[in-house]
Amino acid sequence: MTRPPDESDDIEAFLRRAEREFGLRPDLPEKPPPPPPRPFVTQSLIWAIGIVYVLSCVLSGSFFQPAFPVLAVLGAKINERIADGELWRLLTAVFLHANLIHIFFNGYALSVLGPETERFYGHGRFLALYLISGLGGSIASYALSPAPAVGASGAIFGLIGGLGVFYYLNRRVLGEFGQDQVRGIVAIALINLLIGFAAQGVIDNWGHLGGLLSGIVIGIALAPRLTIDLRFFPPLFIRRFSMQGWLWVVAIALVMIVLVRLVTPA
Repeated sequence: MTRPPDESDDIEAFLRRAEREFGLRPDLPEKPPPPPPRPFVTQSLIWAIGIVYVLSCVLSGSFFQPAFPVLAVLGAKINERIADGELWRLLTAVFLHANLIHIFFNGYALSVLGPETERFYGHGRFLALYLISGLGGSIASYALSPAPAVGASGAIFGLIGGLGVFYYLNRRVLGEFGQDQVRGIVAIALINLLIGFAAQGVIDNWGHLGGLLSGIVIGIALAPRLTIDLRFFPPLFIRRFSMQGWLWVVAIALVMIVLVRLVTPA
């Protein structure tokens, strides 16, 4: 009686032949690749807005809603003072929040969008995307909304824009998953913008729109382009960044500063 063929033997034979034919990649260690780096920039930003909120609450004597005079001293976006030369308010306003619900939703959004975006862009590029998007949101609010404003929403909309650009630029490499992500991000952005325009006077939607557009522009400059190395199994994703990306970021930041000087506040 003959023993039926053992499929495990065939698999082992195939693996041995593959190892002899392809060998081990000289540029990769034999041990498994390390886990993704910790998103410490996202975590640092969450800690920063949390500490600033606690400080504003202590100075106001209220944990649920800091007093506006305190927010004004700490750097809220106030058009008249920015026009008088206090340009730093365009950035400090991004780290302030009007009440507990405001910081809760922004902190949650940052904790959801931040790690994924930071993993794709890298630490430095992610920080640039966040800060310049926040700056762009403040400039749009300065030009189009006379009301004082605070909040990280413009920067968070910038992360939505930057993440959408990444998936759009790499939609062919990522296949159906990438295309689904683009559609989902577009839907999220539109829904939130519609909510903002429906609640005018409560939500500074110009800041959201400015942050979103800034994130798209910065994303085009800094987002990595993915290619697939089919010489190995499983195929490897290769991440490449534009050599001129940082030059474009510096140019965009300079244009924003010039715009503040040229634009008449709302």
